Amino acid sequence: MSQSFHAFKGAALSAVLVMAALGSAVQAQPSFGNPSPTAGTSTSDKANAAADSAAYKEVEYTNKNKRGPALIVIPGEIKSNNASFTQRFLPNNIADFAELELSQANFPVLERTNLGPLVNEISLAYNLGDPNAARRTMQMGKLKTTKWILKFDILKAEQISEAKKGFDGRAVGGLLSLFGGGSMAGSAAGTVAGSVQTGDSTGVWLIGMRYKIMDANTTEQVAQGYKDLKMEVGATSTSVMGVSDSAKGGVGLDTMVQRLVQTLVWDIDSKYK
Repeated sequence: MSQSFHAFKGAALSAVLVMAALGSAVQAQPSFGNPSPTAGTSTSDKANAAADSAAYKEVEYTNKNKRGPALIVIPGEIKSNNASFTQRFLPNNIADFAELELSQANFPVLERTNLGPLVNEISLAYNLGDPNAARRTMQMGKLKTTKWILKFDILKAEQISEAKKGFDGRAVGGLLSLFGGGSMAGSAAGTVAGSVQTGDSTGVWLIGMRYKIMDANTTEQVAQGYKDLKMEVGATSTSVMGVSDSAKGGVGLDTMVQRLVQTLVWDIDSKYK
């Protein structure tokens, strides 16, 4: 009897351990390998560290546990005339980011993809401030429960500063060779010094975004807010005797726009729920 009990106990314990192992495997996040031939090298480590700092990070919204009013995000305006920005972004890109973050903050979002051509009618009515047209449109189906209409506008996107510095060792190398008296040591020192090339450059962008909350029934503005963030892009390079080291990076425009949207959604979540 005792042996049977111990056998049963051992089998039960093994089953529990197997289930626990399977459960942890199921719950673990997906992981992917790195097939790059430079994986594990110093250049790979530097590049990955820079990418990690720019990767998407979820925001812990203050009132996430409180359900917000039902809303629709309509495409806003890009008022900047900076070609680098306007060629990269369309108002729909920003509205996509906004729908994602507002959903994360527990606002019921009726996505534009579910509205079809009605999006154009809604945008026109609220951009013109036409309450009659808005009421006619918002009486259709799921639109009846909508309380807010939101839009996000880019008001500013400009490179506000740039700084560069560098060192060219050719002049110093020439002087060392000249004052070396033609000796082998002087010539070698001149060659080494002349091969030194260093350079650093940094550019800073300032991007500003505004949100507007409009009442779905009256088209009247309920609230608005504005934030701007700095974006830095830099490059550095060094070369000595044919051995070079360089790096280039910074937060991209896509990431900056998403971070601005997150900042504004945090503001909306904390103030207007």
